[in-house]
Amino acid sequence: MRPNRFYDVIRIGPVRVGTFNNGRGQTRHTAACTAPNCGFSTEHRDRSAAELAARTHRCT
Repeated sequence: MRPNRFYDVIRIGPVRVGTFNNGRGQTRHTAACTAPNCGFSTEHRDRSAAELAARTHRCT
């Protein structure tokens, strides 16, 4: 299995939003926080949902 290749990556605060193709040929979008010890990440079918998650995320 080939590794995920992220493209169309943007940064919203400490969160990065990227697009990738999963093993089933579907396009998915992910939002992941890059702050130390945060651990926030989500996967969405819509790019707008991933960007909304990134905009509303608050590190604890």
